[in-house]
Amino acid sequence: MFAFLIVFALAAVARAQTKISGTLQCGKPDQQHAIDVGDRPNHSFVISQTTCPWTKPLEIAGVQGKEDVYTEFSEVSGNRARVQGYGIGTMTNGDKFYGRLQCSFVLKEGATESGECTSTFVGGSGKLKGVKGTSKGKGKGAADGTSTWEIEGEYELPK
Repeated sequence: MFAFLIVFALAAVARAQTKISGTLQCGKPDQQHAIDVGDRPNHSFVISQTTCPWTKPLEIAGVQGKEDVYTEFSEVSGNRARVQGYGIGTMTNGDKFYGRLQCSFVLKEGATESGECTSTFVGGSGKLKGVKGTSKGKGKGAADGTSTWEIEGEYELPK
């Protein structure tokens, strides 16, 4: 009986995780402020905010993503950047999800050439209230300063 309960509990947990994937197209930052550290060339701290529409929307609780807005703090050193930030995703019905992210970017002439991010859902509104989960993203930059991000992850909503 005990073994059955453990298997049943594990199956319930496995079912609770729902896979997500999608593609974001990020423009140049809407706002950006950089401060040169001054200890060596190309070393700065940057704060920025960027809007990224979903070109292949992810879907959470039956609702598609519309766009995300990322507010990020970066330490840029040469052609690399370490990024911490916060994202707010808006769904087509107006519900939102909130997430914290950490990224590493490779830069070319100050713009993203490639990058990798991990994020954790920390909450939401409407149908997404209490959402939990994680995602990973891989990005490629374009010559015009935009970037495309492939996102994969999983989420869980409270019962």
